[in-house]
Amino acid sequence: MIVLDIDLAWQRQRAFARRSPNERAVRANAIDIVVRERVAESAVGVGDPAPLFVLHDRVVGDVSLGALLTSGPVVVCFFRGSWCPYCNLELRAYQAKLAQIRQLGATVVAISPELPHRCAATEQSNHLDYPVVSDPGNAVARRYRLTHTIEPEVVRYQLRHGTNVAAFNGSGHAEVPLPATYVVGTDGIVEFAFVDADYTHRAEPGRVLTVLRDVVMTDARALAGARW
Repeated sequence: MIVLDIDLAWQRQRAFARRSPNERAVRANAIDIVVRERVAESAVGVGDPAPLFVLHDRVVGDVSLGALLTSGPVVVCFFRGSWCPYCNLELRAYQAKLAQIRQLGATVVAISPELPHRCAATEQSNHLDYPVVSDPGNAVARRYRLTHTIEPEVVRYQLRHGTNVAAFNGSGHAEVPLPATYVVGTDGIVEFAFVDADYTHRAEPGRVLTVLRDVVMTDARALAGARW
């Protein structure tokens, strides 16, 4: 049984232990800057229409939010990239719950600004049975108001560790989305939104399942009422 919050806590401890005091301070300050910029508070939230998108997956082809919504709710996960251990933990946690999500008639789509071949590699290395699609230039993430630029001091540490976000994205910019999870109802309205300025925090899949059950039950009641 995967409990994402526990796995994330262990990863935070490992990361803290291996970093120098200066790197810890730099990364903590970078999170504080995102908090002060209120990116999370400005993002698309519950009750908002979910911006529609069509992105490409190397396996299934075009992934259209509008098309997916014709058959059920959609869980949309924005993540920073394959280089982020917290992202990989999140992706695997949703894979572990995928059968339950599909039983509710819902689908999962993960979105990253990384180049298509890197998204495909992420899908394969994590053994995911849902699409991981490339969002070139963060075009979709920007419409969800999730984007921010990684602080230069953090970028320098990342480069020392072999992580070149600008190159991985193919954009020349170290711009990423805040990690975010949305549940979009069949009417295109956001029913659940998790957006956190701290990239080490993610939406627990069990919580998303609870929301999906409520959404499905509400839809069933509405359909029954319409028949009468």
